[in-house]
Amino acid sequence: MRTEPTITPLNPAILPAATGNYTHGVEVTGAGRMVFVSGQVPWGDDQGRIPDDFEDQCRMVWRNVLAVLAEAGLGVRNLVKVTTYLSGRQYRAANSKIREEVLGDHAPALTIIICDIYAEEWLLEIEAIAVG
Repeated sequence: MRTEPTITPLNPAILPAATGNYTHGVEVTGAGRMVFVSGQVPWGDDQGRIPDDFEDQCRMVWRNVLAVLAEAGLGVRNLVKVTTYLSGRQYRAANSKIREEVLGDHAPALTIIICDIYAEEWLLEIEAIAVG
């Protein structure tokens, strides 16, 4: 019988409080395996269309991340690290809102990077690490 890993948030008192569904660090004990989710982009509808709207792209990307986790028998609560690449600062608030919808009260380690993204029409990309 496999036991579930214990995921413990690490938020040292000398650091500012972690807000917005993340923690400064994560300690994982008892993990039997790790799943690395490649950068997921807003591809995947039946017609191969990429939504124009950031929120639609963000939801599509999270859907793709969750699909990879589900393929491994895992879910949101198994996430220990999420890296989000945004194509512009103007997407910060919408990104945070949707991430909070997806994660609920789960708070993995989190990094957000503002950068150019491989395809101009992609407004974000998300990669993740999960344990199970």
